[in-house]
Amino acid sequence: MGRLIDPGGLDRLSAGSRVFATGAAESSYNLALDWARSVLGRGVELVRADELAPETRCVAVSLVGSTTALGEQLPAGDEPERAVRALERRLGERAGAVVGLNLAAENALIPLIAAAALGVPLVDGDGTGRVFPLVEQTTYTLGGISPAPLALAGGSGELVLLETAAGRVEELLRPVVLSVGGWAVAACYPMTAGELARVLVPETVSLLMRAGEPGVPRSAAAPYGVRTLCRARIMSVEGSTGHGADPGSPALPSLPSLPSSIVLRESEGLRRLVRLEAHNEIVLALADGAVVATVPDQICMISTGDGMVVDVDKAEPGLEVDIMVVSAAPVWHTERGLALGGPRAFGLPL
Repeated sequence: MGRLIDPGGLDRLSAGSRVFATGAAESSYNLALDWARSVLGRGVELVRADELAPETRCVAVSLVGSTTALGEQLPAGDEPERAVRALERRLGERAGAVVGLNLAAENALIPLIAAAALGVPLVDGDGTGRVFPLVEQTTYTLGGISPAPLALAGGSGELVLLETAAGRVEELLRPVVLSVGGWAVAACYPMTAGELARVLVPETVSLLMRAGEPGVPRSAAAPYGVRTLCRARIMSVEGSTGHGADPGSPALPSLPSLPSSIVLRESEGLRRLVRLEAHNEIVLALADGAVVATVPDQICMISTGDGMVVDVDKAEPGLEVDIMVVSAAPVWHTERGLALGGPRAFGLPL
């Protein structure tokens, strides 16, 4: 049953988690990696949801808020365990496994830290298959699982239990995260292993560990496919790119960003004029006015210089990038999936 994520496996997971990650601040990413190394011990067992007894209580664990704030206000180290224990007290039963909300950069490491601290397995999968900005934008929600009750542990000892209707979690969570310093660890989406197996995007932890191996192509981190739209050079950046928010982190503590546009010129071929529309993340790509990609697929700019993801707020004229589109899990292209994570969810009337 399962296999062990040992220190070598942690290094591969951390590398793979950055392949398409946006909003990852270098200081907070390194902090999370050191944190994981300090608690990993001999390793954490990685299991499929269907390998657990169907009634095993599973809990999703995630960083919420700003990764920049995490780098500035250091954790005490017990936040993941405190959040899960608080949720256990509310539920009246122990958690038998931990699962990720999404697996981008720091959020691939926080569930592993929780599993190591609690001495329970980590489930091989997550609740998005990519990154969405809101806690409620998950395949767990699409499967009828509520994020609440939700327990939140802050870096200065705060502990908050949130109970509300599923659709109000985000609006109530934002001011709480701000009040505890801009970041916290959340334990949420309590469900059984049987429920989790039904709503999970499966085997994404294994996938990222494979993608983190030296020499493995970037496409290995995209289970449903990836395509390169074009290579292009940024000509201008128009409008707001966000109020210092981290698009990779659920429960953004800032107000939603104003729309922004990045205008590029294709470097070769037809030399089309490309426009990327962003609203916390890139939500729409147009080439010579024609739509060529939209959410729920993930649209990324990859620097041709160093191969790293270029965040919207780091885009600047003169930078050459490959524009890549990572296909979302099929559930995101259903009617319910598009309503939760498609263009209209980001204010685009498409």
